[in-house]
Amino acid sequence: MTRLLAGAVFAFVIGGAGTAAHAAPWCAFYGPSTYNCGFHTYAQCLATVRGAGGWCRQNFFESGDRKPTRRRARDDRY
Repeated sequence: MTRLLAGAVFAFVIGGAGTAAHAAPWCAFYGPSTYNCGFHTYAQCLATVRGAGGWCRQNFFESGDRKPTRRRARDDRY
């Protein structure tokens, strides 16, 4: 019973310790459905597509270093 409990705790710790993947600001496109959004600079992306063929584009889904915008409170006085 102790081994079963220890195994369950170990599995819970290992499963919960993962990190979320974050895309980088630049994507290399090699074809219509083949791309890699793991480049932090345009130069990195360009060096990769020069050897493999393709093109670089900014990742529109990556927020980058932008700070979250604060929403203004609505003024419902009128």
